Amino acid sequence: MRIDKFLWSVRFYKTRSIAADEIKKNRVSIGASPVKSSKEVKVGDIIKIRKNQIDYKIEVLQIPKSRIGAKLVTLHVIDRTDKEQYEILKMRQSSQNYYRNRGEGRPTKKDRREIEGFLDVEGDEEELMDEESWDQFFTEIKEDEDN
Repeated sequence: MRIDKFLWSVRFYKTRSIAADEIKKNRVSIGASPVKSSKEVKVGDIIKIRKNQIDYKIEVLQIPKSRIGAKLVTLHVIDRTDKEQYEILKMRQSSQNYYRNRGEGRPTKKDRREIEGFLDVEGDEEELMDEESWDQFFTEIKEDEDN
């Protein structure tokens, strides 16, 4: 099977054309040498792939006939990637700021929910003041001002 089709069929890339583009950019190699899209993959090959700024290594166990389900990928390849590479990926993901800066633009749904949770808007319906309470409120304010 061609390497571009293999990488697509084991779900390493979303489309076959993306796999072919990555191969053209020399981000995929077997052994130490970069490959072309037409390179045939054999059982036992170790494929090195540069994706998301980390280097993956996968070993071919079986060649699938066509694209396979995500649960079956482990039957066809073994992940030989160094643990350090996954740690680098986790660090990059945690250091990236996916959220906009506070105060920029309208509040998002998430912001609105946090605000409502903080203010407890749902259970905080105020009762309307009757005339007596209203008058008492203003008389207390006048007394405070006089003192």
